Amino acid sequence: MATEAGAEGGPRGWRAATRAALYGPDGFYRGPEGPAGHFRTSVHASSLFAGAVARLLCRVDEALGRPAVLDFVDMAAGRGELAAGVLTALPADVAARTRVYAVELAGRPAGLDRRIEWRAEPPERTTGLLFANEWLDNVPLEVAETDAEGVPRLVLVRDDGTELLGPPVAGPEAEWLARWWPLAGGRPAADGAEAADGADGAEAADGAEAADGQATDGPATDGEATGGEDVPGPTSGPGATSGPGLRAEIGLPRDLAWASAVGTLARGLAVAVDYAHTAGTRPPFGTLTGFRKGRGTAPVPDGSCDITAHVALDACAAACPLPGARLLRQRAALRALGLTGSRPPLTLASTDPAGYVRALAAASQAAELVAPGGFGDFGWLLQPVGIPDVLADAV
Repeated sequence: MATEAGAEGGPRGWRAATRAALYGPDGFYRGPEGPAGHFRTSVHASSLFAGAVARLLCRVDEALGRPAVLDFVDMAAGRGELAAGVLTALPADVAARTRVYAVELAGRPAGLDRRIEWRAEPPERTTGLLFANEWLDNVPLEVAETDAEGVPRLVLVRDDGTELLGPPVAGPEAEWLARWWPLAGGRPAADGAEAADGADGAEAADGAEAADGQATDGPATDGEATGGEDVPGPTSGPGATSGPGLRAEIGLPRDLAWASAVGTLARGLAVAVDYAHTAGTRPPFGTLTGFRKGRGTAPVPDGSCDITAHVALDACAAACPLPGARLLRQRAALRALGLTGSRPPLTLASTDPAGYVRALAAASQAAELVAPGGFGDFGWLLQPVGIPDVLADAV
């Protein structure tokens, strides 16, 4: 294991350094501007995203038999934008039965709808939809790099971002690395959860670690900083699996966090949305990066910037010993929920010019949410709990 703490400014593992830099007393997510001052996510690209999530919640409601109380849990809620948007978009009869929880480490923002309960941890035994938009990418993890002999070693980092190689990866982290992101040859096994777009399965795990969300009105998304796709390009092919200088992010803490979050559901659906990669397409030099004010920057763990990395969603998928896990791209999920990005018919321009302009603006926003090379490439991990697949029409 990498050192969890050391002398101030001294080297420690990336997991401990990231935890302090993001969530410590003076951490990045404690800043007064909040994450909305730095990052752009689907939630902030358009209110259409919240509307689509509201329709997904309605599908879950139907699958549950319209219970007297329906729960919506927004993991990594930022400033509560998604929670508030979903509540506004729900039909009145559904909203009247819905309890909304915003899970976030930062304090409750002023002016948030009083119907939204603000919590540091998700409630237990909920019935409904747990939705984690860009949460897992901020769950801190260790980074490994191969030395001159090709041995994977933990990467240690100082507060100024200077790195050095530490001890060889060992224990559960070594087991995770060997299975899901081998750096010394071979390829990960492909079994477990059903997957789309070439995604593979994962191993079971449990436990948790909380992390804040991301939001923005800035010019770029975290995903765009390193490609914005859940399946990286040809430079990340399986041929580059040995030699010095190869890097991997050890996603075990994210598996544990996801399994724990899913475990809070009594019945319903859990969804994780993030920029991701899957077995056989791991980037050979990792994805760890920093973000500040909408721009990519070096990941310096001094509290001045976000520190984020793509998610091995296939490993998370089988972190729960439950059937039915499935991976989709965001464009497929949103299209099944009614967002296509198609232009309105030109005939509307002559019969209802104002309506045509509104429909054209909505189509433009929807197109951004489903666009290849951007938000449309994000991965959706679906985990039903005691209900059928309510997005069976998304392929």
